[in-house]
Amino acid sequence: MIIQNYEDLATSDKKRECLEILEAGLKAAEPENIIPKFVTPEEIKIDGKILKLQGFSNIYTVAFGKAGDSMTRALNAIIPIKSGIIVIPKGSKSKIKGKKFQIFNSGHPKPDQTSIKAAKEVTKFLQNRRDGELVIFLVSGGGSSLLAIPDDITLDDKIYVTNLLLKSGANIQEFNCIRKHLSKIKGGKLVENIKCHGIGLVMSDVEGDDLSSIASGTTYMDNTTFLDALNIINKYKLKNKIPLEILQILEDGFKGKIPETPKKAKIENYIIANNRDCLKAMEVKAKELGYKVKTIQVFGNIKDATKTIMENISEEQKSCLIFGGETTVEVIGKGSGGRNQELVLRILKNSQNLKKMIISSMGTDGIDGNTFFAGAITENIKIDESIIKEFLKNSDSGRFFQKQKNNIRTDFTHTNLMDIGVILK
Repeated sequence: MIIQNYEDLATSDKKRECLEILEAGLKAAEPENIIPKFVTPEEIKIDGKILKLQGFSNIYTVAFGKAGDSMTRALNAIIPIKSGIIVIPKGSKSKIKGKKFQIFNSGHPKPDQTSIKAAKEVTKFLQNRRDGELVIFLVSGGGSSLLAIPDDITLDDKIYVTNLLLKSGANIQEFNCIRKHLSKIKGGKLVENIKCHGIGLVMSDVEGDDLSSIASGTTYMDNTTFLDALNIINKYKLKNKIPLEILQILEDGFKGKIPETPKKAKIENYIIANNRDCLKAMEVKAKELGYKVKTIQVFGNIKDATKTIMENISEEQKSCLIFGGETTVEVIGKGSGGRNQELVLRILKNSQNLKKMIISSMGTDGIDGNTFFAGAITENIKIDESIIKEFLKNSDSGRFFQKQKNNIRTDFTHTNLMDIGVILK
């Protein structure tokens, strides 16, 4: 089981079924269930396009993101990779060992010195690749902070801006727009000058599978501008909080003194999995268990997402609402929690007068916010609304569910296809 405390949480038949549906979603997100759909020992076949592998003198991999190691392992089981680099989050133990892979554990969600070291090694590795060789880039969410070479700013400044954006409620696209314009490798710059052949296989963790936003479009290109970055800073009223050096860079870029990010992709990049793959697998499982199923995706502000979910809960018994996507939370307190645990808490607050139901939500990457939990599961038990409000005010949903012993624990799942949730009646 991917859910480690499954037995502790499965205290009723309904909770057990809910956990089984979540587990089906998590399994669908595992690269070993995804990569073989597109890769055989002879070729990579995606979207009707075929890349024959026998023509290359050597095949290498560069993998970065929360699924970097598991994607490499799945690929390495099918085709002979000569060597490669894997960059995954700190605290995550690589699922693949061996001398041919150089492994880095970098900072997430804030870059650190290892992020810089890893990015420099990847850059050097790519400079040594020649015509006739193939590099397969295995890209997944989280890659933005795991590989970092700040452009003419200090790492501390980059971390400071990351912190501001994390707390501002900015969505991932907005977040990455700014990161791309402060980086030497993001927005397609990493592959701009490679001499070898390259292909990107990408697991999407963003709304609409926007390739220029996943891992900040490091192997793709960028469809945002310096002006967009400045507009985002104004939108979240961050102008007076951002270091002057950073504002100067963005303004110089806007005035044309610094070149824009690449607007044309150098290599082909393909989405090989997204949040909908998880939701489809969950739907199959829920129907197997005899539920009438409705599936939706929610994005953006967590309060709006909560409202959308509440509106979609069926009046019928034996009904199942499956939801996916990713919400944004403005952190207002100093508590421990994450968007999934907060979402469950908000739904619990809004369902106090409804019939008995099970509510759950979790991150497919296994880490929700600043906690070691993936999410939470609860029944809509009666709780004093003022107590819930107090926990929400302190951004402390993690501690609320710890008291109830209702946090879901998976540890790092070595994958990342956004969030998944289930409401069972």
